[in-house]
Amino acid sequence: MFAARAFLTLACIVAPALGATYGLVDNFVGSSFLSGFQHQAIGDPTHGRVNYVDQGTAIAKNLTYASGDTFIIRADHTTVLTPSGPGRNSVRLMSNKQYTRHVAVFNIRHMPQGCSTWPAVWEVGDNWPNGGEIDILEGVNDVSPNQATLHTGAGCTMPASRAQTGHITGNDCNVYTTNNAGCGVQAPTPPSYGAAFNNAGGGWYAVERTDTFIKVWFWNREVPGTPGDVANGAGSVNTDNWGQPFAYFPNTSCDFPSHFAPMNIIINLTLCGDWAGAVFNADGCPGDCVSYVNNNPSAFSNAYFDFASVKVYQ
Repeated sequence: MFAARAFLTLACIVAPALGATYGLVDNFVGSSFLSGFQHQAIGDPTHGRVNYVDQGTAIAKNLTYASGDTFIIRADHTTVLTPSGPGRNSVRLMSNKQYTRHVAVFNIRHMPQGCSTWPAVWEVGDNWPNGGEIDILEGVNDVSPNQATLHTGAGCTMPASRAQTGHITGNDCNVYTTNNAGCGVQAPTPPSYGAAFNNAGGGWYAVERTDTFIKVWFWNREVPGTPGDVANGAGSVNTDNWGQPFAYFPNTSCDFPSHFAPMNIIINLTLCGDWAGAVFNADGCPGDCVSYVNNNPSAFSNAYFDFASVKVYQ
């Protein structure tokens, strides 16, 4: 769950393989997130200024809220922190189930925004990085656009040109040779991330994983053209009808079965850390990141996810 903003190249040559029809196997809406995901009260692997809390604490402190078709997770926005104490309370969710070949559709109304925020929706296998990682939604400090990224062990690269609408940030997925930047693709439009995403009412992200390719799409809620099966939350989806993805990762020089294990879905919000903290001032944020998080609880009033649903198809 890390990426660099460099090496931008439009990619549009290697033709994507066709998808298929998938049937709904898991439908997370409202309170079903509480039974389908676990709150991971763990130390932040990306060294953020956060304190991930368990489900009971998150509900008691209103950092997790479920009602009807609304599911919200957020960072604390009322507490001034002491420098020597724990980080700002926040939430990290992990799905109870693991998935291999599948499609996941994330209907998101709002994502965390603000300086120091590092929200992410991603999938990860056991024994990272050898089990692989697929970042579907990720960014820092409100800087658009979104970036989708693969992180692997050695021996996985992407072609320099391929059929997608996004912009390449790197083609070597190996975390050890890229300082964990991986092989990323930026979405082509600002409303894919941060304040612009929220102002547009959010949208849909989707990922398709097979043994031969991984694709990521984004559809803005305000722009016509979202596939009907996505917008309507259908019981089956046909990815052949979804058009060109913004990120296309083929198996041209990467054996997917050996680099991507069964994966859990992760949804989390960290603050500062290895990425957001490293570019805090470069992104136009004031002072130092940790002090900003400690002393400005009101800055996190918009640091929340609002999910209408997460649907998984196989």
